[in-house]
Amino acid sequence: MPTISRNSDAVRLAADGLQAAGTGAFRRRRAGIRSSADEALVRQATDRARDGDEQALRFLYLQYSDAVFSYVSSILGDVHAAEDITQTVFSRLSIRLQRYKPGEAPFGTWIARVAHNAAIDYMRAQRLVPAEEVHDSAASREDVSPERLDVLRQALRTLPGDQREVVVLRFVVGMSASEIGKRLGRSEPAVHALQHKGRRRLRDELIRLDAAPAVRAAA
Repeated sequence: MPTISRNSDAVRLAADGLQAAGTGAFRRRRAGIRSSADEALVRQATDRARDGDEQALRFLYLQYSDAVFSYVSSILGDVHAAEDITQTVFSRLSIRLQRYKPGEAPFGTWIARVAHNAAIDYMRAQRLVPAEEVHDSAASREDVSPERLDVLRQALRTLPGDQREVVVLRFVVGMSASEIGKRLGRSEPAVHALQHKGRRRLRDELIRLDAAPAVRAAA
């Protein structure tokens, strides 16, 4: 069997498995935009999706749409808008993939950037105030009350832009310091410094707002 056919079959079978498992139903995830799929399979899918292959596009949608939805929801605080943006991101994926270079970043990191930009564009169009949230990576979103989330958003808005972006990418998106550094064009030590400064400033603001337990002190 030709290599292309084998690759296509592998992608189609993986998509069938994801669909049977009920993924792609816009369920929130705690983790960032990461994938348990084989990297080679994702690479095959992105290569074929760039040419408009429907099975490859279906696989990428099923594999990543829940995580994209969760990320956009965490920024906007609006699940309906997040659903619309997620659909838009994937409906234009074959076109966007023309600019994707696999050697520069994993697909999960790249699609996170696309989702982030789409969410920011939406907020600018709606003239909304950014509503990013920060949470302890071991804590459940379901355990955080709406009132506490509002306080976290309020505290986040007091951070300088570079610190806020690093904190959101690290603790909401789940990106590593190395991934953040590549995305922002900063060294890994610089990212760590911004992360610690941001968490310290966020902690101080939460203490002032009498909500410090929501975020642990930096180590």
